[in-house]
Amino acid sequence: MAHRLAELHAECFDAPWDARAFAELLVQPGVFALLEAAGFILIRTVADEAEILTLAVRPPARKAGLGLSLVQRGAALAISQGARRLFLEVAEDNGAARALYARTGFAEAGRRPDYYARTDGSRVGALVLARDLSQPLP
Repeated sequence: MAHRLAELHAECFDAPWDARAFAELLVQPGVFALLEAAGFILIRTVADEAEILTLAVRPPARKAGLGLSLVQRGAALAISQGARRLFLEVAEDNGAARALYARTGFAEAGRRPDYYARTDGSRVGALVLARDLSQPLP
């Protein structure tokens, strides 16, 4: 599974994670992935909190509902593992991802300046988003 996650991640991000990074994450307690042919979500649950570590949808498959489905299913699984809040980080300039997360009820909880490195050497900040899981996702 780690190799497939790395392949998909490489199609979606400027600084993709390699198979070794995914393999190391997947053996940690509370970490799970939901994998589809065109994308995946990777979540870590610790105590009553969960974090979306990464969400990837291949560019040709975007805007067809897969990202929404993965967030919904991932949140449901995190809830089943005891999570009450779900967090994530998203690049400030990633409008599509920010729209998805806004649609699913995430709100800004903080900022990380210059968090993500771009291939051209520039850096962009991250928004820390959070969502109370006691309310159903749309």
